[in-house]
Amino acid sequence: MTLTPEKPIAGLLAPLFALRREGDLGIGDTAALREFIDWAAEHAFKLVQLLPINETGNDHSPYNAISSVAIDPTTITLTPAALPDLSEADVREVMHGIDPRVLHETSVAYNVVKPLKLRLLARAFANFSATSLHANDERARAFRRFCREESAWLDDFALFRVLIDENAGSEQWDTWPGNQRDAVTAWQWLATLPGEEQERFARALHEVQYRQWIAWTQWREVKAHAESRGVVLMGDIPFGVSLYSADAWANPGMFDLEWFGGCPPEKILEVDAFTKKWGQNWGIPLYRWDAHRADGYAWWRQRVRKVRDIFHLFRIDHILGVFRIYSFPWRPVRNEEFLPLTEEEAGELTGGKLPHFTPHEDDTDEHKAANCAQGEELLRVLIDECGENRLIGEDLGVVPDYVRPCLARLGIAGFKIPQWECEPDGRLIDGAKYERLSLATYATHDHEPLRAMWEKWMLTIHAAESGGPETWPARDQAWREVRALAAWCDLKVFEHTPWGDAIHERLLYGLMRCKSWLVVLMITDLFATTQRFNVPGAVSGLNWSTRLHGTATDWRRDLIIREQTARIATLVRACGRG
Repeated sequence: MTLTPEKPIAGLLAPLFALRREGDLGIGDTAALREFIDWAAEHAFKLVQLLPINETGNDHSPYNAISSVAIDPTTITLTPAALPDLSEADVREVMHGIDPRVLHETSVAYNVVKPLKLRLLARAFANFSATSLHANDERARAFRRFCREESAWLDDFALFRVLIDENAGSEQWDTWPGNQRDAVTAWQWLATLPGEEQERFARALHEVQYRQWIAWTQWREVKAHAESRGVVLMGDIPFGVSLYSADAWANPGMFDLEWFGGCPPEKILEVDAFTKKWGQNWGIPLYRWDAHRADGYAWWRQRVRKVRDIFHLFRIDHILGVFRIYSFPWRPVRNEEFLPLTEEEAGELTGGKLPHFTPHEDDTDEHKAANCAQGEELLRVLIDECGENRLIGEDLGVVPDYVRPCLARLGIAGFKIPQWECEPDGRLIDGAKYERLSLATYATHDHEPLRAMWEKWMLTIHAAESGGPETWPARDQAWREVRALAAWCDLKVFEHTPWGDAIHERLLYGLMRCKSWLVVLMITDLFATTQRFNVPGAVSGLNWSTRLHGTATDWRRDLIIREQTARIATLVRACGRG
């Protein structure tokens, strides 16, 4: 599909895990995504944005995956119609004893869903081995071709994934036996095992490869389906990868395993005490840029090629990190230890090392130029691999003054969140002044939905009426934010203006009419709900698990939703984005 900023479009951000379909297994899958694409196209939305879909381990965050390439098996549609290696009898037998109510909860029950899907895939692989592989039929040949073509990443990932199972389900490779703690050593160890053990491992490796073959096949079909509906799919490339990933395990020389990336303290997000004091410690290992440069950024090129395989656009999460990243000399597991310490006390435990920006602080013109040059070098490599596709840069947070000019030079669209884009006098920048090459949205997956934000403002204002003088600064701040956003979209409000359809649609209209090439609504902002997908810095079972209410079919049947979304679709078309 040809994408050009001259043709503005509107899109929806929906985490795949949140989508539902009739008969799903407790989490969104490729079939649910197909239905959502159809529904989006019916309502004038030409873009569907997803969070990363890479396989995760015991941490279900899509931004802490165990592979930069492998797709999570939970995204696979496991029905006989979608997977010929499964029969209805197989599904019934594997699901025997599963309480169906668990699969219809308001959040994903990962402890039930993941094992269930893996058991179904194991049954499918057993059937595939006994039929297609045994007969060496067309599907078997397609599977072997996939394994050959993807061997650059698939072989090491398969062994890493099998060793997770061998080590009681733990991806923490630095706690594994010494002969398994890196890919080279592990392959050598595997070659020394007795014949029966080698055969057992070979079968397990083929099962992991089979899961990836099915996943990549289904996702390529989803991309083709989106194209048939005139819908663009936007994927996500996290800047960093997990310490406990196949990437770090197989390529330790590409990573600095002593320093860990994150971001500095930030006032905008709702955060815990540690984040307020020290910043967010994501625990992602830093890159050894000299090693990446030496081999022509082959690892990064591979990431882009594989995302390009199934998406039309892709967002680089925390694109600021390609320029410089806030770095911690300790892992997140030690955060509580450092929380009460002063900088001097922390330095005593780390040999004088403290969190700081790497490779340079933005404290001098020379350092800024060096950071900018590093970021531009990598981004040019990524653009080279994009082909006709486009990069979107999530340039939010503490943004150095050289980042956005650099993105503009390279033709990379940055983000515009209206309530954060301010004139020197505090007024919000008119959406008509936004750069065409930008993506405008009220919220990302890390932020509270529009309705929750509005209602919090109103609650703060109301609370001040019965509170003392100590509540007035919060009230004044809330009222300033309400007035600023209302003025931005030509909305008249009063101090007690409650949330309602008129406010909702006016706020959406303000966003749709801005100059940005892409306007994206978080799905919760489309439906005006207060559901939250992630609270940064919070350790909660609710993060990355919230599911939407109803399927696309349910939305078509619900009179209230149908009327609401029809009005919004009319608004989208009226703003020239349909």
